[in-house]
Amino acid sequence: MTAIPFDNSYVRFPERFFARVTPSAVRSPRLLRLNTALAEQLGLDPVWLAGPDGTEMLAGNRVAEGAEPIATAYAGHQFGGFSPQLGDGRAVLLGEVIDRDGKRRDIQLKGAGLTPFSRRGDGRAALGPVLREYIVSEAMAALGVPTTRALAAVLTGETVRRETLLPGAVLTRVASSHIRIGTFQFFAARSDVEGLRLLADHVIARHYPDVRASTAPYLALLEAVIAVQAALVARWMQIGFIHGVMNTDNMSIAGETLDYGPCAFMDAYDPGTVFSAIDERGRYAYGNQPPVARWNLTRFAEALLPLLADDQDHAVELAQAALNQFDEQFQSALIGGFRRKLGLFADEADDVVMIKTLLDTMQRGQADFTLVFRRLSSDGTAAAAGSACRDLFGNPAEFDNWESAWQQRLAREAISPAERVKTMRAVNPLFIPRNHRVEVAIEAAVERQDLAPFEDLLAVLANPYDEQPGREDYARPPAAHERVLATFCGT
Repeated sequence: MTAIPFDNSYVRFPERFFARVTPSAVRSPRLLRLNTALAEQLGLDPVWLAGPDGTEMLAGNRVAEGAEPIATAYAGHQFGGFSPQLGDGRAVLLGEVIDRDGKRRDIQLKGAGLTPFSRRGDGRAALGPVLREYIVSEAMAALGVPTTRALAAVLTGETVRRETLLPGAVLTRVASSHIRIGTFQFFAARSDVEGLRLLADHVIARHYPDVRASTAPYLALLEAVIAVQAALVARWMQIGFIHGVMNTDNMSIAGETLDYGPCAFMDAYDPGTVFSAIDERGRYAYGNQPPVARWNLTRFAEALLPLLADDQDHAVELAQAALNQFDEQFQSALIGGFRRKLGLFADEADDVVMIKTLLDTMQRGQADFTLVFRRLSSDGTAAAAGSACRDLFGNPAEFDNWESAWQQRLAREAISPAERVKTMRAVNPLFIPRNHRVEVAIEAAVERQDLAPFEDLLAVLANPYDEQPGREDYARPPAAHERVLATFCGT
């Protein structure tokens, strides 16, 4: 196979939806990493992709047969302020393929050069952010979280200027689509109802075909997107993930985690945790993610109003009723997930208090979020698991009180201890992309052209729920001198 079987649909839209562009060539592309398993899932030939012609395509130096490269148009609220035109400023959508499961997937080059939407940017990406997105997006996939994927990383042989000169790179990203809340806002801001309808019909056909049978398909679309976003953010909260830049242009209509910029995983539990260097007021802190998601969905509902009803007041009533479902859907997904993390299967009214008490105790005791739940999943009795967990807390006596109540609660479960442990281990990872480990991998690659730490980290994160003898150090929280206090988006 020497070509990619593109089957493009987005380019069939009127040209106000995008700009036709050609990726900018780079000096001397070198393939750093190819995701062979993902390539095969997409029906692509990994041998060809890793060869000279494939590398040229992944770098943007060659447009493969059947590709129709575009930069998509969108708007968005960024840190609460609305920009009526953003768009792909450094990304080029090469086209779409149908994968082996029959699902349509976008193939996009990120860092592929200037587009009409670049504004004051250079259209390029630095190696560090490319490797960060590769690591974290693939870790999220292994954790079972809906996400975009990384197909390849290519070194360009050129430098990009940020605070200093840095090696340039291109990431090949795969997504169910790159349609965002901000894509709808783009047309709403222009009172382009025809564009809104075309886009909504496309999203329904591509992502939510079941709603076509509804008597009110656009309202059903709104409800479907609210449901997937509620479930997605609940999953983030259950693994300690902080997106870092939850602007409406970074929220996927398909319910996938999109745009890994200053993202990070929390170590010691604190709902106020912020890593993003540009989030000076903590708008996108860990604990703020649920209300921000609802706020973003409200902007989506506003964009859809012309499609919901001819009467504006009635459209607002319908939208508000749909949005009112978010809190219940999110809480149900969140509490259900934390019940599973604690080995609880029957629903008891006091479980919410038990979960909150544990989290509050973790915050006061500066306990590591990931390891607390993993150690509660330890083999043996619940008492042994609690004992293994105790030394993570700066306030062990307070934890003892909680652990005693947890054991009493477990005693009311019908499931066997062995089955409980098995189930808990399937939802409580041992390995996450620890920020200090990610930084070590990036520094080695950028400063010394050493990809070994990057490859080692990827190998560990591919099996986050499994014990991996000899790799225990990857589960260790950072020492004081290793803590990462800020992360950066790389633009």
